[in-house]
Amino acid sequence: MLAKRIIPCLDIKDGRTVKGVNFESLRDAGDPVELGALYAQQGADELVFLDITATNEKRKTLSELVNRISHHINIPFTVGGGISSVEDVQVLLQNGADKISVNTAAFKRPELIKELEKEFGSQCVVLAIDTRLEEDGEWYVYLNGGRVKTDTRCIDWAKQAVDLGAGEILLTSMNHDGTKQGFAVDITRTLATQLSVPVIASGGGGNMQHFEEVFREAKADAALAASIFHFKEVAIPDLKQYLKAKDIVVRT
Repeated sequence: MLAKRIIPCLDIKDGRTVKGVNFESLRDAGDPVELGALYAQQGADELVFLDITATNEKRKTLSELVNRISHHINIPFTVGGGISSVEDVQVLLQNGADKISVNTAAFKRPELIKELEKEFGSQCVVLAIDTRLEEDGEWYVYLNGGRVKTDTRCIDWAKQAVDLGAGEILLTSMNHDGTKQGFAVDITRTLATQLSVPVIASGGGGNMQHFEEVFREAKADAALAASIFHFKEVAIPDLKQYLKAKDIVVRT
């Protein structure tokens, strides 16, 4: 079994780390450079940086901040927000990113995934999907940081993206985001069992048991969280120790 990964996420707005609930009511969570360095020291397996307002504000990702963070960490670094071209990715990789995350731009122009895969390899291309469970029982894709609903089912878009060359799926449940009530086990399991690439579960992690659940029951390859790490409710070394005790393979 491949080791499960623990991934802190830095949601960035105006150069600061922020965290909200259900993609709303954002509050400050600290300096992203300091947090990134701390998580690398604590044994995080990877770090994700999402410039959450770049697409809505129609601007590029904060490459200078990416560069500063990259100089303080020694773990794989995924960056997303406002990426819409091969050139955007080149800038971020030159500034220290290891992987990039695309979301809205890839949905609007799916061939972007194929272009990025051809230029940088599928291992560099993470497709982020923001999804919400609607009253009809289906999970639908949302764009522009959760502001715009589409009529496309999450599983359908995920399958198409993998066929185009996405090497990993970062799946965020908007219903669960920031609630600390647990990850979206059902939709995570659907993707993890039907796709040929790793699935990162995001949204709802509130305690150590939630991580055990998403790894064991939902078959997630990695679990991403933000506020419980930012506000020191769960420490990464303690979480890994807990998972090991539950016979879940994690990196040391």
